Amino acid sequence: MILTVTLNTALDITYRVRSLRPHASHRVSEVLERPGGKGLNVARVLAALGHPVTVTGFAGGATGRAVQERLTGTPGVADALLPVTGTTRRTIAVVDERTGDTTQLNEPGPAITPAEWSAFQEAYEDLLAGADAVALCGSLPPGVPVGAYAGLVRAARAAGVPVLLDTNGEPLRRGIAARPDIVKPNTDELAELTGSHEPFGATEDARRRGARAVVASLGPKGLLATTPEGRWRATPPAHVHGNPTGAGDSAVAGLLSGLVENLPWPDRLARAVALSAATVLAPVAGEFDPEAYQELVGRVTVTGEVTAA
Repeated sequence: MILTVTLNTALDITYRVRSLRPHASHRVSEVLERPGGKGLNVARVLAALGHPVTVTGFAGGATGRAVQERLTGTPGVADALLPVTGTTRRTIAVVDERTGDTTQLNEPGPAITPAEWSAFQEAYEDLLAGADAVALCGSLPPGVPVGAYAGLVRAARAAGVPVLLDTNGEPLRRGIAARPDIVKPNTDELAELTGSHEPFGATEDARRRGARAVVASLGPKGLLATTPEGRWRATPPAHVHGNPTGAGDSAVAGLLSGLVENLPWPDRLARAVALSAATVLAPVAGEFDPEAYQELVGRVTVTGEVTAA
């Protein structure tokens, strides 16, 4: 079982409009609703790849109930979300059908009480006992300590469970010092962490700060990885147009599934890049176009060098 943690879950709502214009009224051609938050997106992609997944985090209010009701119908995904008194947030994605561009609006999450945070930590340690790997994903809701991910990384390491961290800002800075197995920042998050805008140098710096492996997202240009085994660049065969929301979460699913399957790093990266591109072609985050994925995975270019036996 793979465990994904989404402390700031959401109900993702996607609106499609013919053309998005400021200061104008729009007719919405399609509305899609899905359980959201980075870890829930990762979980749905993992389940589609055939890996059993348990999701945990917080759910509260009518929106939280809607998230859990929709999770119930997701094959391969077990719901271990904890109830809270606050209301789960919504995220709104507005897709411009003319250009393919997406505008994202993210509500704040519910305020988490000290008792709720304590209950989550206990439940998390229990779930680690049955996990093959864990992903810690996304932002922290109000009330959760800024060093929360560092503590969750240390708990996973103490349990002998490989851990991937995908967050930003101060939670990333503190979390990386706890020595996660993989961190997956984008280039802006990496630059904020290290002060460097040169990707290879920045990934090396991030490794020195504690991460065992650093996989940087280059957006439509693919992934850059610095690991104990080597350094690689993975590039998709062509730029794809569509909705990029959730593409990074699908890359995380590719990296995690490759980890538990003991794939070599170049194969993990090819899978992650192909899943990311196939997600851009899907209508909502947490889904990917399976035919596009199968067609793309063998065409991803991975270059680099092995630096350790």
